[in-house]
Amino acid sequence: MRQSQLFTKTRKEAPADEVAKNAKLLIRAGFVDKLQAGVYTYLPLGLRVLKKIENIIREEMDNAGGQEIFMPSLQPKENWLATGRWDTMDDLYKVSDTSGRENALGPTHEEVVVPLVKQFVSSYRDLPFSAYQFQNKFRMELRAKSGILRGREFMMKDMYSFHRDEADMTAYYEKMKGVYARVFERVGIGATTFLTFASGGSFSKYSHEFQTITPAGEDTIYICDKCRLAINKEIIEEQNSACPQCGGKNLREETSVEVGNIFELKTKYSAPFNLSYKDEAGKDQTVIMGCYGIGLGRVLGTVVEVLGDDKGLVWPESVAPFGVHLVDLSGGNKEVSEYAKALYTELKACSVEVLWDDRDLRAGEKFAEADLIGIPLRVVVSKKTLEENKLEVVTRRTGETRMIERAEIFKIANGCFVVGLAG
Repeated sequence: MRQSQLFTKTRKEAPADEVAKNAKLLIRAGFVDKLQAGVYTYLPLGLRVLKKIENIIREEMDNAGGQEIFMPSLQPKENWLATGRWDTMDDLYKVSDTSGRENALGPTHEEVVVPLVKQFVSSYRDLPFSAYQFQNKFRMELRAKSGILRGREFMMKDMYSFHRDEADMTAYYEKMKGVYARVFERVGIGATTFLTFASGGSFSKYSHEFQTITPAGEDTIYICDKCRLAINKEIIEEQNSACPQCGGKNLREETSVEVGNIFELKTKYSAPFNLSYKDEAGKDQTVIMGCYGIGLGRVLGTVVEVLGDDKGLVWPESVAPFGVHLVDLSGGNKEVSEYAKALYTELKACSVEVLWDDRDLRAGEKFAEADLIGIPLRVVVSKKTLEENKLEVVTRRTGETRMIERAEIFKIANGCFVVGLAG
């Protein structure tokens, strides 16, 4: 993409009312725009990152046997009355039409997915399976003050699994712990993300969160480095301040943000809707459930909090909006400009995602914006590099600068080699 055609622009200063690092950097770099507290528009660069995260999650859910669906956000009051949550969920948005019909703007989708599944499950032969979606959620968040980490409208991946018995559900639940760990590793925050024991509420002794260490978080966790597990603050006394796996008490306290969670729902939502199946003996049995959530915007914001530096965003290659930021310093020199254009065309032909800064700006402005936008690899084309028949390459994460042969960029970018540029 030519940067001159990008309708959004960077800013020198973040809005005065933003205090979170993720919001400041994302707004300044032109990735998101704030409509109101807790509600953001994803701009072209930000949406590319969000879609990269979405695709990583989708791949892992598909590999775990999940089947993708898409459910409505507008949910009938009757379903929420059936589970008892219409009057007990404090952050539920309730809307009415002119006929007086009441609906909820879905903060989650148990009240939709269970009646849906009920239409298709009747026998033990129909189980197990899991279904997931990517969908906007709405929660009446009164503390929407952490940028995209805590929103009133946000995108979530929620998956629901359906089983014949608790043993089958438990086996799948354990499998999902590993699946989630791979997701967070792939998006670049695996090293600082911990499986965390949390209270399971009324239907399980524990649920599990995935918490990422960052000063921007609002949670407190206690980490056992021996087991690489953590306990959240709400259950630490119940655990006698000890690791639930090894019993050790040498725990370190950290501030963190929750990027995902998994729950053993058991029959909490299947029972109210009479979601059942006939077993081998022809007897009715209630379906056992689990659920598994990841907030995409929260993951994106956490990547920014963990990896961003004093110059701007620092994207891992797996989720970066582009792989290469081609900085054209032709300054009116037609030969350099044509050289940059040819390189841009060839990189695209090799399936390298390139943002070409073809604008007529000073070198210092372009470099500062490149650092702010945070694409992993900056490739500089100038009169000097043309004379030397080389390219200047800067790695955003480390700041390392080196001069390379022209053809080498294709090996660095994605292993592609183009004969036409070898000379």
